[in-house]
Amino acid sequence: MTGPELLRTRSVMSEFSRHGTRVVSITAKDKLRQQLQKEMDLSGGSMSFSAQYAGPCTLAENGIENVLDFVGQPQPDMYSADLSLFVLDAGIKLLETHRPEILYLSLTDFIQHSHAPGAPVANQFYRDLDARFGRLAELGAIVALTADHGMNDKADANGKPNVIFLQDILDRDLGEGATTVICPITDAFVGHHGALGGFVRVYCHHGHRAEEVLEIVSDQPGIAKAWSAESAARELEQPLDREGDVAVMGDAKTVIGSRAVDHDLSALKGSRLRTHGSLFEADVPFIISEPLNGQYAERGAAGGLRSRELFDFALNGVA
Repeated sequence: MTGPELLRTRSVMSEFSRHGTRVVSITAKDKLRQQLQKEMDLSGGSMSFSAQYAGPCTLAENGIENVLDFVGQPQPDMYSADLSLFVLDAGIKLLETHRPEILYLSLTDFIQHSHAPGAPVANQFYRDLDARFGRLAELGAIVALTADHGMNDKADANGKPNVIFLQDILDRDLGEGATTVICPITDAFVGHHGALGGFVRVYCHHGHRAEEVLEIVSDQPGIAKAWSAESAARELEQPLDREGDVAVMGDAKTVIGSRAVDHDLSALKGSRLRTHGSLFEADVPFIISEPLNGQYAERGAAGGLRSRELFDFALNGVA
């Protein structure tokens, strides 16, 4: 989703703002800012802005203006570590000066897409993150860290991306127009991933059935799993009315695209393809800077936590 109109409810931050809590929500990309800000009340001192459009922020739209001057940094480039570091630096500055009660900081995964763990650029980025997390804790914040996904290398030994162009296969076997393959990872910033991830949805047309697609994909090397709509909704905890007829997932080393002509891999600029989307990237950090009370410590020890539970743990679970 690229905007708030398809959201069925408000974000946690928006809901808190509507009950008088001073919330600051800062994102790297503006499309997420718009979604998190749906129906947010900025009249009580809450703020919501993105690093992508920090320069043109207004009081009416964002609850803050002159952000670049406030942070003391230039507009960061979208394809840089600076985009994420700007988010954190802006959050630190606001915590120092405005003391919001809830501070939500969302970064971008450009570095993780471009540099494997242990690479010098990746190591420096995490040192920079760690210093800023430490500063947030020094300022008295309960710091809770998670991610929306992990990341895996999806290229062969020669650096060529391991891609299944599923729309081309289905067009060949069922005919053009019989199906539509949707890549959920697609967004405007294809330099991150070439619009390629480990998961796609397939919609069937003109009387074609999910069973036909499931039979075709089951024979494809690199496909780890495929589901009917009902099975996908149940296992992946998704709303059934928004599922495609078939959901398809690649294995740990393989991504799935639409048609080959739809993906401009030159945007990777020679880098190995590192991306996400499958269940092989489902494990994420769940870190809180303070000890938990007994009830929440037991819940954590039991395992099976979801990243969405981090709000509950940070707000209610600290000893």
